[in-house]
Amino acid sequence: MALYEHTFIARQDLSNAQAEGLIEHFGAVLTDNGGKLVESEYWGLKTMAYKINKNRKGHYAFLKTDAPSTAVKEMERLMSLHDDVMRVLTIRVDEHEEGPSVVVQAKSARDEKRRDRER
Repeated sequence: MALYEHTFIARQDLSNAQAEGLIEHFGAVLTDNGGKLVESEYWGLKTMAYKINKNRKGHYAFLKTDAPSTAVKEMERLMSLHDDVMRVLTIRVDEHEEGPSVVVQAKSARDEKRRDRER
């Protein structure tokens, strides 16, 4: 099986719980088709550089998977049909990086700086 990283953007009018539910749903699609969801991250509601389908913001999610190409194609097909998913990016990687992604690391660094200023 091959290693993949997926990033998708969901509509801004979803709740955080619904956006995280999409991660679980697409992870289940992968496991049903013989793949494995290695790690998932919910990056939160972020402002986009330009409007997509009249939306200024979107819920960003990141998935690390170990799956055959047929499972990935099925998941991408279902994402393209899902009304709540606006964009999807899938890349094949040689190996997954250990630990949290750069986005999560940057957010935790900002939060730490904010806490230091409040003291």
